[in-house]
Amino acid sequence: MKNNVPFSKKQRFILSAAACVLAVIFVVVADRVFSSFSRRIFNLCGIYIILALSLNLVNGFTGLFSLGHAGFMAIGAYTSALLTMSPAQKEMNFFLAPIVPALAGIEIPFIPALLAAGLAAALVGFAIGYPVLRLRDDYLAIATLGFSEIVRVVLTNLQTVTNGALGLKGLPKYASTGMIWTLTALTIAFMAALIRSGYGRGLKAVRDNEIAAQAMGINTARVKIVSFTLSSFIAGIGGALLGHLMNTIDPKMFTFSLTYNIVLIVVLGGNGSITGSCIAAITVTIAMEILRFLDGPLNLIIIRTQGLPGLRMVVFSALLLLVVIYRQQGLMGKREFSWEGLRAIVISKIRLLQHRR
Repeated sequence: MKNNVPFSKKQRFILSAAACVLAVIFVVVADRVFSSFSRRIFNLCGIYIILALSLNLVNGFTGLFSLGHAGFMAIGAYTSALLTMSPAQKEMNFFLAPIVPALAGIEIPFIPALLAAGLAAALVGFAIGYPVLRLRDDYLAIATLGFSEIVRVVLTNLQTVTNGALGLKGLPKYASTGMIWTLTALTIAFMAALIRSGYGRGLKAVRDNEIAAQAMGINTARVKIVSFTLSSFIAGIGGALLGHLMNTIDPKMFTFSLTYNIVLIVVLGGNGSITGSCIAAITVTIAMEILRFLDGPLNLIIIRTQGLPGLRMVVFSALLLLVVIYRQQGLMGKREFSWEGLRAIVISKIRLLQHRR
């Protein structure tokens, strides 16, 4: 059985179409069969894929080091929430101080609100990125992290707009399974098309050697600001979906720990790999729920604790440390899924089984 002969375009199209059909069937069945808790975890996997791809666009494909995505997610979440909540819901939430009159009577459908959330995050991303992207490496990371913290503090203190530390409760349940996974598929398709385009090659050139890319005529400053703005837009969409899935948002949701989770996914999956981000997002999201018992009381044979909140994050931090030390390229490195690669894996497994027999 040959495993080095590439598939034809027709074969790739048939395989891809069949995979898409199976994916749609799986999403529909999962939405009907899964329990409410399992369905929420399943939908979180889709949202984390979107967020991981947004960060990978900057960190993996452009070679920048940004830690401010929680801020863009917060902007998207609050924008969508304020635009979709009914006047009665806003009046019920803003009982300490009334909401500003300009926002009190606004209520628009979810799709326009979602686009507005992405655009608001992108606008802020452009405004922040224009001066900040002159920095490099650790300085850029510190600046974007500071921006994220500024956003959280502003949200906490802007009582008449965001309801302060109380947050917003009773958001409309627009983030359905179909909506989330449709947007996830669109994000994956957009990222794949972007990276394969001439602009995507420009991103990789800036990542690999900015000086050489500039010498070849690439406007590196424009490439970086467009990449940062697009990443902010996608992060705003992801933040809006997260808010509508949870049906409640508050400033404490958008701390550095949220950005850390996304960074963990990107590093584990591989900087510069769409496939790696998707696999790692699903794996980490499910593992976080499986290991939730570590935060509670433990009664093992050797170890007994009364409850150590945050212990599961210690496990993930140790895993991240091991990856950084021993496998810096992550799970996929910069490789992507291909039907030829899948065929080669299947054939190697079959040969291994035959050899064992």
